[in-house]
Amino acid sequence: MSTPLGDKIRRLRKSKSYTLERLAELSESSKSYIWELENKNPPRPSGDKIAKIAAALGVTADYLLDPTENDVEAATDTAFFRKYRKMDSATKIKIQRMVELLGDEE
Repeated sequence: MSTPLGDKIRRLRKSKSYTLERLAELSESSKSYIWELENKNPPRPSGDKIAKIAAALGVTADYLLDPTENDVEAATDTAFFRKYRKMDSATKIKIQRMVELLGDEE
């Protein structure tokens, strides 16, 4: 019997075509740990591991842990903006210019 956390991890993992082994490698976890999160009820996640799994899947830990949040696009945007806020100003300016250029194509 899976949980909302397990369902989200499995769905995101499969959408990226990651095997259990690949996600484990990217998140510095074991294959059995990822399997347990996806399939055991209740899962027993560690905060550090959830953060690494979320990063590997391109979402936030909040998204994975919130059973009411199902909008993966919003979660992906939130994860990007968290990274963006930590960037130096020169990198931010480059990204802003790229967005302006891409916006002109529409």
